[in-house]
Amino acid sequence: MSDTYTRTSRTTATRYRERMHYDRALAHAILDEAYDCTIGFVAEGEPRLLPTLHVRVGETLYLHGSSGGRMGLSARHGEVPVAVSVTLLDGIVYARSHVHHSANYRSVVVHGSARLVTDPEEKKAAMAALVDKVGAGRAADSRPPNRREMAETSVLALPLEEVSARARSGGVIDEEDDLALPHWAGVLPVRRVFGPPASAEGVSAAEPAYLPAGDQPWAAAPVPLTGRHVRLEPLTLGHAPGMVEALGDDEVWQHIPARRPQTVDAMRDYLARLLRARWAGSQVAWAQVEPATGRVIGVTSYHDIDADRRALGIGHTIVGKPWWRTGVNTESKLLLLAHAFDDLGAERVFWHTDIRNERSQQAIARLGAVREGVLRRHKQRPDGSWRDTVIFGMTVDEWPEAGRKLRERLAAG
Repeated sequence: MSDTYTRTSRTTATRYRERMHYDRALAHAILDEAYDCTIGFVAEGEPRLLPTLHVRVGETLYLHGSSGGRMGLSARHGEVPVAVSVTLLDGIVYARSHVHHSANYRSVVVHGSARLVTDPEEKKAAMAALVDKVGAGRAADSRPPNRREMAETSVLALPLEEVSARARSGGVIDEEDDLALPHWAGVLPVRRVFGPPASAEGVSAAEPAYLPAGDQPWAAAPVPLTGRHVRLEPLTLGHAPGMVEALGDDEVWQHIPARRPQTVDAMRDYLARLLRARWAGSQVAWAQVEPATGRVIGVTSYHDIDADRRALGIGHTIVGKPWWRTGVNTESKLLLLAHAFDDLGAERVFWHTDIRNERSQQAIARLGAVREGVLRRHKQRPDGSWRDTVIFGMTVDEWPEAGRKLRERLAAG
């Protein structure tokens, strides 16, 4: 198979031919990245356009539709001549003159005759591929279509034969006589941003790792961390009932910059705020769970994540009173420190705590952290007063000795 598509009269540009490309790999990459797809066809003698979903499998483009729609009905009688377009907008180009305003983009146009997929196995495979396009692994993590849904859905297959890619990149192209004009010119980049997801009513499952997200390597879906006294599970809304029970004492919320959620619904809202912070790249939260019973103990997290400087905070920790002065907090911090330094490659881990919270300051110091200073009027408490925040820190050079001592403390009970 050639690395390029054969040029035809329908895929040959009449203007800006330098922007046309027939490279097979480039066309595949654009089709695979794009979500916005429009299919054009003729129905009842008139041109029609249909926005739809698409997925590429090898050299076939599968298109989703309704069996009762015009396109699906037209395909019942044989192949349908179509033109398909997908576009990725990368930037808006501002020129000094009206005529030279433009856009940076990557697009693919496919011409051909689409056939209705009637083979049940091919149709099931195509529908699974369509679902996996929005998240690799989603097809296995959701119910496949039943017979009625299969009958109500049409899938068209379009061979990738007449294919052209068109792209523009770079800066402003102005007339030489316009360069002295006082108008601003330049490129405004455009990018697609995902999240945060909003879980449907009644959902208690964790947000799956395959959801598309921004490039936040340290704020990716948290991994489970297991010790003898505590298990850290990626936080989900399903932990809300256990949190209400375990954290039902106002004393455990005394130095937390939030009021205690007193109902399951209020706790779900509170946990949802923590989960949304992961999509901003600023916080990753875990539920603390008793390994032997599965009972929820509390919550903890990484916060103020700075992957560029390889630093993060450990905090927003709330533990139920029955587990105070046990090995739970020490082991939880040990698991988080080991993950930060040994797995993520952190250079520095820090803690922020209310200057009034002497118990927390003593516990952090026992971890081997160094008191580094105070941020005055740093955060506002739920009652409106301003708190001074004490900062503790631990560097990667200090971690091996601190980790050894923490393990010895846990082993000694």
